Amino acid sequence: MKLGRTVGLSDTGRKRRHNEDTFVLEPPIFAIADGMGGAKAGEVASELAANALREWRDGGSGEQAVVSLVQEANRRVYQRATEDAAASGMGTTMTVALLDDGHVRIGHVGDSRAYLIRDGELTQLTDDHSLVGELVRSGKLTPEDAETHPQRSVITRVLGTDPEVDVDTITVEARSGDLFLLCSDGLYSMVGNERILELVERHRGDLKGVAKALIAAANRGGGDDNITVVAFEIGEREPDATDGRDSPTAVLDPADEDTLTEVDRVPAVTTMVVAPEDIDRHLRSEQQPVARSEEAPTEEQEPEKKRRRFLPLVALLVLALAAAVVVYVLVHFF
Repeated sequence: MKLGRTVGLSDTGRKRRHNEDTFVLEPPIFAIADGMGGAKAGEVASELAANALREWRDGGSGEQAVVSLVQEANRRVYQRATEDAAASGMGTTMTVALLDDGHVRIGHVGDSRAYLIRDGELTQLTDDHSLVGELVRSGKLTPEDAETHPQRSVITRVLGTDPEVDVDTITVEARSGDLFLLCSDGLYSMVGNERILELVERHRGDLKGVAKALIAAANRGGGDDNITVVAFEIGEREPDATDGRDSPTAVLDPADEDTLTEVDRVPAVTTMVVAPEDIDRHLRSEQQPVARSEEAPTEEQEPEKKRRRFLPLVALLVLALAAAVVVYVLVHFF
């Protein structure tokens, strides 16, 4: 089974100042890393994780190979986060695909995704390690509600927060014509699965066109986050010279999609990391009412406060008037 065309493209999106996504396009290894951590620590985390994959020379096979790859990436990010105060608390997602003797081995941590497009159907291969993902799997939230949940940016598993990390693994027996698509959440949070499939099928003859169309659609949908797409095809076709496989930092040409200027960009929602066992506690804390400030009363409180301020003034006026009456009577009648 031969590897066909490959492509990797990344875009900052409409609301981020920096691109914290990194991708790997080093056949037989393909990967997405979506960093987080504030300032530029997210960029550092995703790049450290990606470099661990780019430098891989072990030559192992099977699911254990992708587990070893992800664990090495985790070790590097964790070490940097613990030794460098400026990088403390940083982390990154990672979704890896290893083409291995007719199989594609997937290693996955976080909420980036891997899809398989086969025979006109799209299948999500990975589970999101996120708060809403956990709630959907437990039946507490519907997939439709998950798409708009206010805490959908809360992640339950990433690289870099612990010395070791649990890695999900999936093996797919590859077939000629299969297209594997890896993406950061900046794509699927803006573009639904049906639309992703529609765009892939429409541009299937041009793999770079597929990636550009997906990124453009995510930007039109809001572009709330960095958007990264990696795709590779199984088949007899040789990779195209313009696929970008020799440029792991390839980005979408700004001329291909209208984006906001740096002046127009606004900060996006910050990603949080919560351990699965802390999900219920986190939800309870998020539901606690915010204490109202005396300086900012509600509409219901405002009339009452005005009445409380008005009553003492009325009392003073009544006393003053009474005193004036008494003085008048004493002066004129006694």
